[in-house]
Amino acid sequence: MSDHMKRLAMPRSWGIPKKTHVWATKQNAGGHSVEDSMPVTIVLRDMLKVCDTAREAHKIVANRDVFVNGKKVKDPKMPVGIMDVITIPKTGTYCRMLLNNKGKLTVVSIPEPNSHWIMCKVRGKTIVSGGKFQLNLSGGRNVLLNANAYHTGDSVKLNLDSNEIIGGYPLAEGAVALVTAGRHSGKILTVKEYIEVKNPKSNIVTFQSGEETVKDNVFVIGTGKPEIIIPGASE
Repeated sequence: MSDHMKRLAMPRSWGIPKKTHVWATKQNAGGHSVEDSMPVTIVLRDMLKVCDTAREAHKIVANRDVFVNGKKVKDPKMPVGIMDVITIPKTGTYCRMLLNNKGKLTVVSIPEPNSHWIMCKVRGKTIVSGGKFQLNLSGGRNVLLNANAYHTGDSVKLNLDSNEIIGGYPLAEGAVALVTAGRHSGKILTVKEYIEVKNPKSNIVTFQSGEETVKDNVFVIGTGKPEIIIPGASE
């Protein structure tokens, strides 16, 4: 498999110029899809602009100066996806990867205390030995719980230091959600109703503004108000 891709073939979510160069770095396999993430190299050079070339980005990673979700980055092609927290302590850089209102990946500056937690979507859950419940979260994370407290489609706030859930946000009326795919990608909307259909089709989420989309495209980011700093908001 090629380590690069032509810029003209980049995912639509990558908000970087397509015609300035022929090639772009391709991320390695990880907890995010190609469409929902980009490699650390491009984040450092094109999003954060802490360096001018991919070679310089590789040196920053090699010096172990970059952290994603609290862990040192060793692979310059590691995927950084929606809700991931990027920190560079030496420069005082703390930011979260999100989508702007055009559905393009963007980085949003956050206060240092906010860099110690991440929002995760509950993608599935299973019962494991001992009767505990395992939540399968976005980004490839798993959490074990003693009680069946969350449903698929809900979101949780996860402490990166302890890997413990410190907040839960159900997919229900009044939830504030980021639309991560589809024609409304990048919009932050308030849920009016969550409709479960009794057939193989996807469940539907309708919003107070009149839009609707399928459940898989909805990432709850709070109840009543966003728990995260959204693109364009002041800190």
